[in-house]
Parts: sequence; structure tokens; C-alpha cells
Amino acid sequence: MYILCLQGKEEEGAYAIANRHGNRVLLMFDEEDDAIRYAGLLEADDFPPLVPIEIDSESMIEMCENTGYEYLIVKADELIIPPSHNEI
Repeated sequence: MYILCLQGKEEEGAYAIANRHGNRVLLMFDEEDDAIRYAGLLEADDFPPLVPIEIDSESMIEMCENTGYEYLIVKADELIIPPSHNEI
């Protein structure tokens, strides 16, 4: 499984989105290609470059559950469009 991190700052945290309640949601991608595609969509919207980082999904899910952080697993057959970085 893969998460996205800022290029050159991979150790500083992962990319997350805000849900409709304002809570941060960590995206975890089953496929590296889907993570790369999502990062490309963000970059096309002037977001800083992101890189996929392979993670141990069980450890990451456990960390999220222990800290109350929400997460979303993006399956290989799902299409997810990032929120616009330039949206006002």
C-alpha cells in the first residue's frame, strides 16, 4: 500500500485531505500507479510535487486508529479526484 508525501520531505508527514466535517483523512492507495496518478492531478493544479511511499498497511491503519486519525483506502478499481488546491 502507498501514501503520498511531499517530495524531499518524505519523513515529515503524509498528504491528507479534509472531509466534509473538516477532519483530516489519510489516503492509502492499493496501487502505486493510482498514487502517482493522483499526485499528478494535484501537481497539475499547482500543488507541490508528491511521491508515493510504500507502507505497511496494518501498521499505518493501527496508528490511525490509535490516534483517532481517519483514513481511506483507495482500491485499484476506484477513481478518486483530488479537491482543487486553487478553489476559493
